[in-house]
Amino acid sequence: MDLADNPALEDYSLRYAPSAFRSWSPWMIFLSCLAGLSAMAGYALDAAFVNTFGFGNALLGFAVATAVTFPLTLTAAFAIARKHIDIDLLTRGAGFGYLGSTLTSLVYATYTLIFLAYEGAIMAQALTALTHLEPHVSYAVVALVMIPLTVYGMSFTAKFQAWTWPLWVALIGVALGSAATAPHAAHTMVHPHIPATAATGVTVLAVFTIAAAQLALAAQVGEQGDYLRLMPDSQPGRAGRWRLAVILGGPGLTLFAVVIFFASTLLVGYAETQTTPDRAAEPVELFTVVYQRLTGNHTAALVLAGLLVLLSQIKINIMNTYSGSLSWSNFFSRLLHRHPGRAVWVFLQVGLALVLMELDVYHHIVTVLAWYANVGIAWIAALAADLLINKRLLKLSPAHIEFRRAHLYNVNPVGFGSMVIAATVAIVAYYGAFGATAAALSPFIALVLALVLPPIIAAATRGRWYIARTSELPDGEEELPCAVCAGSYDAADMAACPYHGGTICSLCCSTEGSCRDRCKPSSWRPGGGPVPLGMPTAPARTVSAPIGAATEEVG
Repeated sequence: MDLADNPALEDYSLRYAPSAFRSWSPWMIFLSCLAGLSAMAGYALDAAFVNTFGFGNALLGFAVATAVTFPLTLTAAFAIARKHIDIDLLTRGAGFGYLGSTLTSLVYATYTLIFLAYEGAIMAQALTALTHLEPHVSYAVVALVMIPLTVYGMSFTAKFQAWTWPLWVALIGVALGSAATAPHAAHTMVHPHIPATAATGVTVLAVFTIAAAQLALAAQVGEQGDYLRLMPDSQPGRAGRWRLAVILGGPGLTLFAVVIFFASTLLVGYAETQTTPDRAAEPVELFTVVYQRLTGNHTAALVLAGLLVLLSQIKINIMNTYSGSLSWSNFFSRLLHRHPGRAVWVFLQVGLALVLMELDVYHHIVTVLAWYANVGIAWIAALAADLLINKRLLKLSPAHIEFRRAHLYNVNPVGFGSMVIAATVAIVAYYGAFGATAAALSPFIALVLALVLPPIIAAATRGRWYIARTSELPDGEEELPCAVCAGSYDAADMAACPYHGGTICSLCCSTEGSCRDRCKPSSWRPGGGPVPLGMPTAPARTVSAPIGAATEEVG
């Protein structure tokens, strides 16, 4: 069987996820989304920020970043969960266009890759500590082990994440209890050992410098969305539980990040009284020190620490590998008009992560995130601006989110243009063109521009670049056959195709390279709406609405 035809491997990676596939409960989806909490990156990054800027600045910086990213990602999370499409497909219909969103697919793939490599390096540290393998060998081992764990997608992920949470909670709970009962725990938490050159006292610049770096984590909503798209439809009487699962499983991770901050500073504060600050920032050494206070035995403590770190990193890197494979699938399907199957891109994701581990991304992560934040926040802010401002508040764009190639212009200047302008200006600022303060706060420049530009561009272009045409499909059919692959799919995934003389699914449409988009107009028709194109038979219904039509809103 072709890998791309195997639902157990594919997880509807390039298309709308139908109700028949979405068989998991909101609780199971929520548990899968929580994998981000297990990431050991937070402990190392939190220690770096606290040691450089002090506890007060770090805490306020995290709070500011959370206050900014939570509302931005909330709208995206609900749109993903309600429309059952991932963040790549959502971006297409939220102001970027079919090919315009290719850039954001690359941005998102890069995000998952950076953290797969960073978390993988932490996992390799634990493996080396337990087995005494040479570090480069450990890199290869931890990279290769992710392949069998992520090839089967959500079918395996949901069970693995649910089954391992009790053990993880027990291990992390014991560690926190050990650190919290140490002498002067509160003092070492708030006043850790920091270099004499570190910042002292709370300053606005320090707070916003930390917050700026943390804005890169707004792109995390994409990884949460890869699971939220598989949420079942909200049921009468259970809408509150459904919404709570979306909130906590999506943007709620930014709230949990503040909780993790307190946990990490408690643990690191104690560990720095027993070892050097550099060693305390390495998770395997950190937890070894903490467990040794409990067990009184270094070997037993090392085994417990190794088990916790390995389990944590497997949980988070399943998410990083899975989400990366989805994003690479979207990226290459548009460039190459081919889709060999999501499983193929698992190998690419793991291979690239291994290269980054070998290049020592672990010791350069703060610099990497500081640069990446300028691009990542520009994307998420432009996406949120279109969903919330253009679609809901000002009605400058269609309320309907259109993701099918057959109905979209290749590039929509609203989101794509806004992101490119915002990211470019921010990166220029990052390299010092506007002074040292602007350089430190460059992601906030990207944030403001990406929020302001979409409604301005949408108003200037009168929303003309959102929908190229609509399809009139046979009425009364929940599923329609694809003229190319002969499969049957939900009507929401289908379009009328004159090139193949029938209906076509979104995946086959994406991989069709010879039609040259002949179904769409080369320019906007003066005075008209999107060009309707239907089948020459049977009664018809329009499934993609023109601007102004009465359609369901997002968010």
